[in-house]
Amino acid sequence: MALTEVQFQEIQDFAREIRIHTLETLNQLGFGHYGGSLSIIETLAVLYGRVMPTTPDIFARKDRDYFVLSKGHAGPALYSTLYLKGFFDKDFLHSLNQNGTRLPSHPDRNLTPGIDMTTGSLGQGISVATGIAYGQRMESSPHYTYAIVGDGELNEGQCWEAFQFAAHQKLRNLIVFIDDNKKQLDGTTAQICQTQDFVSKMQAFGFEAVRVKGENIPAIYDAIIQLQESSSDKPKAIILDTVKGQGVPFLETMEANHHLRLDAEMRQQLEEAILQLKAEREGSL
Repeated sequence: MALTEVQFQEIQDFAREIRIHTLETLNQLGFGHYGGSLSIIETLAVLYGRVMPTTPDIFARKDRDYFVLSKGHAGPALYSTLYLKGFFDKDFLHSLNQNGTRLPSHPDRNLTPGIDMTTGSLGQGISVATGIAYGQRMESSPHYTYAIVGDGELNEGQCWEAFQFAAHQKLRNLIVFIDDNKKQLDGTTAQICQTQDFVSKMQAFGFEAVRVKGENIPAIYDAIIQLQESSSDKPKAIILDTVKGQGVPFLETMEANHHLRLDAEMRQQLEEAILQLKAEREGSL
């Protein structure tokens, strides 16, 4: 069933709040992974706002949906999502990457409430997500495991070993999102290691796969529901056609936007972007 207009508006508002808090958190720190955090916000909003509306009480259960952010450098977006879901307060959120913090730049399940898997070393998160999905199937759980991987992360052979295992085990309860934002640490994916077409690659590895616009909330939601309702026992992949810095126009067009260390001009532009987002919030009330 498609999203109603009210449901769409709720998720859109949620995405805006995630974006505002992600920017504010990184700005007060003065550096961080802006680009790849912003590119997954609509997907996080769909997941946490509608598909797997996790709360601290739900998270405490064993039999539930699981989420693994394999591209761990996008942690700031996930942290803002968890803050908005009531896992911790704003002071905790703004302790990102500070000395003695329980909120490191990359997620740590032993430190941060709401985190299912410690990630950061690329390729390891998706391997663990596959194991979680396998365990769910062994226990005949009706729940899903969701994972987000980066396009640059898929340079790692470990990812493809995990995908091969998932297909062999017919883990239809595994839904992988590929953040195809066309950039990685040192440049574009086309320059560094051509990705080719992710849909055909994932299909070749035994997945059902679809591509959607990564800023299009209804399309992301519809793709998830379509794959959940599929009669196929194959694992699922949703390729997100995104841009680094998504939702902040000046960041979208910046050539090197994977990790930023702010100067005065950048800070001013980011503060203006936050004000614009807050103005949009007021206009939607």
